[in-house]
Amino acid sequence: MAAKNAVGGHCTLNRTDHPFLPVTDRAPAVRTGTRNEGGPLMVRKTHPEPGDPAAGNGVLSRRIFLEGALIVGATSAGLSCGSAEPLTVQPWMKVPGLGFAGYGQPSPFESKVVKVFPPPPNPAGVGAARTPLHMLEGTITPSGLHFERSHSGTPEIDPDQHRLVIHGLVKRPLVFTVEALSRYPMQSRIAFIECGGNSQALNAPQAQPLNVAAIHGLLGCAEWTGVRLSTLLDEAGIEPEARWVIAEGADAAAMSRSIPLTKAMDDALLCLYQNGERVRPSNGYPVRLLLPGFEGNMNVKWLRRLKLTAGPAMTKDETSKYTILLKDEKAWQFVFPIEVKSVITRPSPGLALKEPGFYEISGLAWSGNGSIRQVDVSADGGRSWAPAALQGPILPKAPVRFRAAWQWNGGPAVLQSRATDDTGMVQPTRAQFADERGLRGVYHYNAIASWRIDEMGEASNVYA
Repeated sequence: MAAKNAVGGHCTLNRTDHPFLPVTDRAPAVRTGTRNEGGPLMVRKTHPEPGDPAAGNGVLSRRIFLEGALIVGATSAGLSCGSAEPLTVQPWMKVPGLGFAGYGQPSPFESKVVKVFPPPPNPAGVGAARTPLHMLEGTITPSGLHFERSHSGTPEIDPDQHRLVIHGLVKRPLVFTVEALSRYPMQSRIAFIECGGNSQALNAPQAQPLNVAAIHGLLGCAEWTGVRLSTLLDEAGIEPEARWVIAEGADAAAMSRSIPLTKAMDDALLCLYQNGERVRPSNGYPVRLLLPGFEGNMNVKWLRRLKLTAGPAMTKDETSKYTILLKDEKAWQFVFPIEVKSVITRPSPGLALKEPGFYEISGLAWSGNGSIRQVDVSADGGRSWAPAALQGPILPKAPVRFRAAWQWNGGPAVLQSRATDDTGMVQPTRAQFADERGLRGVYHYNAIASWRIDEMGEASNVYA
């Protein structure tokens, strides 16, 4: 049994508690077996043990996370501080701390956890700022770190002057102030937003020396709160011939997209709040459209107009951009849901492994078509796979955090994750993706990504 050191909370373990010992050295309580006359105990395991290999190159059973077995093995795996380290009174315990602040800020020791900007020459406000996914945990993106994508900067909108108009094929055109919208019944849901151009760097012929944020950082997840669009459309009265809704933003580019009326009536929200506070200006203040599961630009920010029509508007944003170019020179248009996808955020480039031993492989998986059903992890470039543990709650059209145990032996490894959603769609390999679509397109890249770990523990972006 484990014993706790009274000074430092440091645990020491008896040999029989070690999860990585050979089977015959462990206590037989969870197994069945017989003893030969005068011989050793013959053990037959009834199920995999947490320390058992589940796939090649050191991937272990997900039961380590499902049953909390790592807690028992933390000391032996070298994850705790040494018991000889003294517990001293630090300088910050000798003087009073800071007073209250009107709005809390992260610790100054976390100053490196910031969004990543593309290099010049983009004009101010044009382009994107990416979420540092590898520096975060859980699934919710802090509002200040949620990625941004804008075509003409972030407008400074006075909420008292802002108006939302609903017109077109409706019986009663309506105009709302922000204050009027806030009086309607609201609801909240956790949902991801991903730019359709996220991960396009992996279309390059050669793997680029980029990290998670630079490749996959056009992804964020928040608890969004607002008014159901269907509530307002019902109030306006929909004409029978209406099939589409044209959404327009109040930015200088008047970003516009055509949305199927069925989606607008299904789960669309007019969001006033993000993670409990008003939506940040960079994410659409004072009103943002949320279309759960649809590509990011469809979730029109700074929403000012909704026009019901019989057909799509063919706006500049859905003809010059946001179409999927195929290898035969044709293009897909109006492809809205984000396909099933995953990425390992740790280990990853910039987060080096210090020494051989136990590590957690962790990342995010998501699908615009529904919920994540399974994530498999490989440490040998896809030759063998093991299921990862999924951290609940598992919500539709929201990211899931997955975790897998890995005993790194100090040798080369290629880490990959592969997600499956509840519609049965499986994340493709890069070769499968290229075979279907080619690699000339910009949008909806969802193939399996790979990180190579070298003998020094450094991670890099590779194609495998």
